[in-house]
Amino acid sequence: MRRALDLAATALGNTAPNPAVGAVLIREGGVIGEGWTQPVGRDHAEAVAVKSAGEAGFETAGSTMYVTLEPCCHHGRTPPCTDAILAAGVTRVVVGTMDPFPAMRGKGLQILRDAGVEVRLGVERERCENQIRGFARSLGFGLPEVSSKAAISADGHIATGLGESKWITGPLAREDGHRLRARHDAILAGIGTVLADDPRLTCRLPAVPGRPMPTDPVPVILDSSLRVPANARLFQSSRRPLIFCLDSAPQRDLEADVVRLAADSDGRVPLEAAMRAVADRGLHRVLIEGGGAIHRSALDAGLVDTLHLYVAGVIIPGGTPWVTGPPLGALGDATRMDLIDVRRVGPDARLSFRLTHRIAPDPLEALREA
Repeated sequence: MRRALDLAATALGNTAPNPAVGAVLIREGGVIGEGWTQPVGRDHAEAVAVKSAGEAGFETAGSTMYVTLEPCCHHGRTPPCTDAILAAGVTRVVVGTMDPFPAMRGKGLQILRDAGVEVRLGVERERCENQIRGFARSLGFGLPEVSSKAAISADGHIATGLGESKWITGPLAREDGHRLRARHDAILAGIGTVLADDPRLTCRLPAVPGRPMPTDPVPVILDSSLRVPANARLFQSSRRPLIFCLDSAPQRDLEADVVRLAADSDGRVPLEAAMRAVADRGLHRVLIEGGGAIHRSALDAGLVDTLHLYVAGVIIPGGTPWVTGPPLGALGDATRMDLIDVRRVGPDARLSFRLTHRIAPDPLEALREA
């Protein structure tokens, strides 16, 4: 199952609106097939694993499949994975977690059991659930999974007082940041970042043999007055940008999908409404790379699941903080986080934190109870 999880991780950011799934086929103690979810409209992980075994000349009858998510049993863009499993003669299926999709939720497991297949559910459940968190939250609550990312100095700044920011962290940290982008469906920034830095918001990684080609996340821009320059580099992305502005913004002809929203109480684009519109488009994993105002808004709204801070060994007195906005009046109002990972990235460090999302209960709780 851990191998299946690794395979699923390679598909993150490349499967929307489907969740990323990994599958491993075992027979007589050896791996005979592997697969991960292909881009939308193509084979799911289970079908890929079965086909890879057949192409390699292996007999699939009597095999065991390990799969991170319950195999689908409905006809969508592809045939049911339960059909592929039964046709292959698989006799045992080990599943990480149940599918939260309403047409599923145990139905695929029951079809397999009714056909005489031995089914075990819950192996590496927590890790499997974490991989589909955005998919589950979108189905249950209409919101995506959100990660925030910032490259900061040791004293918490993303630029000098005059706005210089290239580069605080080193090339290895920036490359790791691009891998983070590749695992998300969308990347969100504010118009301030666009005007100051003119970012491309693309994923610039080389192809790795045997792995999916890294794809660009969809650029998502919060731009109340629709000031984004028509020649901004974000329009060079291979994905069509999604821009949120206010109803009062001027009409412009841009190579983007422009969504107009009513202003929030501060006269800005309402972040939660924008996030819901992103999830509604099948983009379930969002990476925030905006400036301090965007980070603060997302944190205050309780919409962030994970925070990644790339910390460089440099101090920038008087610099621009990565979180801005009015000061807190009491320490009890501070955002508390759990440190879940620390790693060295060249001369820099990447600190990853888990935050408490405002949605309760957890969108995967019902699956655990089932």
